[in-house]
Amino acid sequence: MSECLCQGTSFTATDSPARRQWLIATVGAGGALTLTALTPFVASLLPSERARAAGAPVEVDVGKLAPGDMMVVEWRGKPVWILNRTPEMLAALKKAEPMLADPASEKPQQPGYATNPTRSRKPELLVAVGICTHLGCSPSTAFTPGDPALGADWPGGFLCPCHGSTFDFAGRVFKNKPAPTNLEIPPHQYLSDTRLIIGSDEQDKA
Repeated sequence: MSECLCQGTSFTATDSPARRQWLIATVGAGGALTLTALTPFVASLLPSERARAAGAPVEVDVGKLAPGDMMVVEWRGKPVWILNRTPEMLAALKKAEPMLADPASEKPQQPGYATNPTRSRKPELLVAVGICTHLGCSPSTAFTPGDPALGADWPGGFLCPCHGSTFDFAGRVFKNKPAPTNLEIPPHQYLSDTRLIIGSDEQDKA
């Protein structure tokens, strides 16, 4: 036993094993309750699965994407094309310009750094939302120049089978087509030579 003084009042404290066990149990229970109370608060600070699906940036490895190949990833529920353009595809961009509705990408369907003839940050890599700007269909690849279904002057690109809109290898729409604008270029940046993040750039636009 020991004599204690608290706010001017003297009392006797019993330092027994039973008392120590009781104190430990009380402190432990209080700590557990505090942690339990904090858990919903901490969880509320984390983005939900729905929030991440709605707009979280998507990181992609493009290191194994061969010239001429295209991969599709999902961002904000949309298909995003990543096309590694061959030298022939890049040359076709210039050939297509007289046939395009907006060859200089004057309409704001892309970030400023993609307002160029290739509509990209790297000339060979196209990153575009694969949704037609007419009624939201998903165009298919029509990479072969001179495709009989599209005419001898077809330079290669994409065809929307729903209503016939066509786009070149930079996602620029051809003249006199239902689609009113070029395809959307999403915010993106390169983390390294082989790592690409879609949905975020230097301005952190997501």
